[in-house]
Amino acid sequence: MPEITSPSACQTVITTFETTPGTCQDLLDALHDAYESFISKQPGFIAAGLHVNDAQTRIANYSQWTRREDFQAMLRSAEMRKRNRDINELCRSFEPVMYDVEAVFG
Repeated sequence: MPEITSPSACQTVITTFETTPGTCQDLLDALHDAYESFISKQPGFIAAGLHVNDAQTRIANYSQWTRREDFQAMLRSAEMRKRNRDINELCRSFEPVMYDVEAVFG
């Protein structure tokens, strides 16, 4: 389970996907498969979550990694490059961005 703390000892990556109601479920299926069969097994992976808006036009993905280099190595792998090409076909755009936790409330 993702745990959000500040300061954080891990690297946070938030990826947003712009999609359509017609392809949202296909994209969710591809992301589920990517996490279950590949991403979650990569060195440095800690946890992730997928979120979808009510209109099914945006998916947000929150993931945590031990180090930014672990995330970057996963992205550069042949397996993930192929998956990202397939994912790109299911959405208008997607952008992974690395963040540092600034503050936590609640």
